[in-house]
Amino acid sequence: MSETKKLFIKTYGCQMNVYDSERMAEAMGGAGYETTTAIEDADMILLNTCHIREKAAEKVYSELGRFKGLKEAKPDLKIGVAGCVAQAEGEEIVRRQPMVDLVVGPQAYHRLPEMEEKIRTGARALDTDFPEEDKFELLKSRPKGKRAPAAFLTVQEGCDKFCAFCVVPYTRGAEVSRPVDRVLSEARDLVDRGVREITLLGQNVNAYHGEGRDGRSRSLADLVWELDKVEGLERIRFTTSHPNDMQDDLIAAHGECKKLMPYLHLPVQSGSDKILKRMNRSHTAESYLRVIERIRAARPDILLSGDFIVGFPEETEEDFQATLDLIKEVKYGQAYSFKYSTRPGTPAAERPLVDDAEASDRLQRLQALITQQQRDIQNSMVGREVSVLLEKTGRLEGQMVGKSEYLHAVHVGGNPGAVGDIVRTRIVESLTNSLAGVRI
Repeated sequence: MSETKKLFIKTYGCQMNVYDSERMAEAMGGAGYETTTAIEDADMILLNTCHIREKAAEKVYSELGRFKGLKEAKPDLKIGVAGCVAQAEGEEIVRRQPMVDLVVGPQAYHRLPEMEEKIRTGARALDTDFPEEDKFELLKSRPKGKRAPAAFLTVQEGCDKFCAFCVVPYTRGAEVSRPVDRVLSEARDLVDRGVREITLLGQNVNAYHGEGRDGRSRSLADLVWELDKVEGLERIRFTTSHPNDMQDDLIAAHGECKKLMPYLHLPVQSGSDKILKRMNRSHTAESYLRVIERIRAARPDILLSGDFIVGFPEETEEDFQATLDLIKEVKYGQAYSFKYSTRPGTPAAERPLVDDAEASDRLQRLQALITQQQRDIQNSMVGREVSVLLEKTGRLEGQMVGKSEYLHAVHVGGNPGAVGDIVRTRIVESLTNSLAGVRI
């Protein structure tokens, strides 16, 4: 029997990359690999990269440079680059870092085992195609063990929106949705392995249009209601969404489906209509606010999260103030905010930049407002009862840590139960980025 080889995967970026890394590990499990957390033990290193942040490619090259000593100590060590930087850079990665053996884009990782076989002969393997076959169905899976109680499940990939600042349409391709039955099959498998909460993933997940059993296209709301019937699945979430795709049936599901959690991440990016138009967002601040209004009418207690880019080309102080005004009106429980940085190949890359010091100042002011809103909402939870899915043991004796239905991290005391339990908890304290409570 051949000796098991060790695979080390480092994951950057979004939850979809976390999910992709799990599936890559499963694919390589079929090729005789098991994962390791010790990089020095690895027979293969895979970097699953993200291209969203500034200088993402340079950070990957820098990381690869640190592997030089490992490669010298173990000449048979194989090094691969996967994900969105791999898709964007392709042959440039191999040219700049000749020690890289394998480059695979996010749509081709089901081909990893055959690529690994090729590089064992001393050849290099490069695959950044957008193949027609369904990568999810073609993966060779290793034996699947017990899972953590919360899991990600990719149901949609790619984006057709072409926001002026974003590389996703170029690295992940056009919008593609997985058929309903295949999503349900994977969800049932996850539940059989101990999962109680599933977060449905997509670059634009609420544009989901997977094929139903009758061959007709189904919406994300249809998929949620199908998942609602899965016995043992207690919680459903989804991310990331576009305001233009918040259809009536999905808004209604937030008010009617008990398993769909009262948390929604709905990026707006700016509160200025001028900047939104420059971003090619295809919605206005007012249309976004009306969507929020309808969602809150369906589910008044919903916690909202958003994304913001400050210092976008041509943004004035007046434009920025419009963003602050929108934030004050919505009252976010959480948000991700960034200073604009150029992505080569995107339309916005050709435009003059806002002064860096001014952009930094705006980001600081925006984040201070968001932080205050987050604290206010957390403080308002004290005294309330929530349901907490226990995910791991806490640092204190008799304490467990989990997530509430509003996605707040909660430290639960009073011998709350075991991992995977969902327990009623009274919140007794608001901490910096979490809540403390006791089991009722």
